[in-house]
Amino acid sequence: MINVLNLTPEELGKKFVELGLEVYRAAQVLRWVYEKGVYDFDRMTNLSLELRGRLKSLFTVALPAEASRERSEEDGSTKLLLKFAGADTVETVYIPRDERRTVCVSSQVGCKFHCAFCASGQAGFFRNLSMGEILSQVLLARDLSPDKKLTHIVFMGIGEPFDNYKELLRTVKTLNSKAALGIGARKMTVSTCGVVPRIGAFGGEGLQVELSVSLHGPTDLVRGAIMPVNTAYPVKTLIDACKRYVQKTKRVITFEYLLIRGVNASEKDARGLAKLLRGMLCKVNLIPYNPIQEFPHEAPPYQEIVRFQKILQENGVKTTVRFSKGRDIQAACGQLRSCRKIETGSRKHEA
Repeated sequence: MINVLNLTPEELGKKFVELGLEVYRAAQVLRWVYEKGVYDFDRMTNLSLELRGRLKSLFTVALPAEASRERSEEDGSTKLLLKFAGADTVETVYIPRDERRTVCVSSQVGCKFHCAFCASGQAGFFRNLSMGEILSQVLLARDLSPDKKLTHIVFMGIGEPFDNYKELLRTVKTLNSKAALGIGARKMTVSTCGVVPRIGAFGGEGLQVELSVSLHGPTDLVRGAIMPVNTAYPVKTLIDACKRYVQKTKRVITFEYLLIRGVNASEKDARGLAKLLRGMLCKVNLIPYNPIQEFPHEAPPYQEIVRFQKILQENGVKTTVRFSKGRDIQAACGQLRSCRKIETGSRKHEA
């Protein structure tokens, strides 16, 4: 069975032609799936009964099971725990705010990069998600929107998107396609912990997608203590790659900076960050730390956050403070988790 969601619109059209079906039939199926949210061929009523039967024998629209749903009482965000075939699970967050309808999607089951402050990699890495598995998160989250529409997609959930580069690009292009969801490229953001070779490659793709880089420290000493990726790609190497990206694309880079009291939130850190980024086409999102049990720290007091921001702004670095949504349901930045259930004889445990 071929999962429709694992094929780009162009690939689905080619597959239909290979099977002796008219290419416009593929376009009809895509409209049912992406515009109308219909995933059952029997309900695609502008297709003949004979064609529907044939499609059911060849294709599926595979969606994960919803294992649980939690809604934030503070801001209305909803976290979905989704279970794929093989019992792998990831979390996806739907975030409504004013007229915006944002989905935070996961790109991997687990994560290899093991940032100290992030729950997503604490259990290790299991596998990449396919394009269909990423798109299915978007479709299920869309059903939570009152008008069944989405405005923004952020690849900021579980996993490192650039570590699943091929499927990331296919997903972005499908989301952007008018034959699918038609979401504007500038309404999508890809976040990376700083995989330097992929930053260079992404800059050459000709996409208008926003790039967000997790920095979280102005020096190798500070950043390296909480982000193991810094060993492979030290701060200078990362910043140089970001400067080349900006020069090539003429696009603003957003640096995410998690403020952790006693770790990276001092005035000295602020001055170091200002020096590092001064004159660069960028902006900084300061994010007060969202606690996880494996990293027992806290965010700085509000006045210290404001002081950190002021130092950056005084040095010409555009800066905002972003308070994460969904903190009360463990759905905020750095709090999402995934797992794999493993069968061992008659016993079952989670990794």
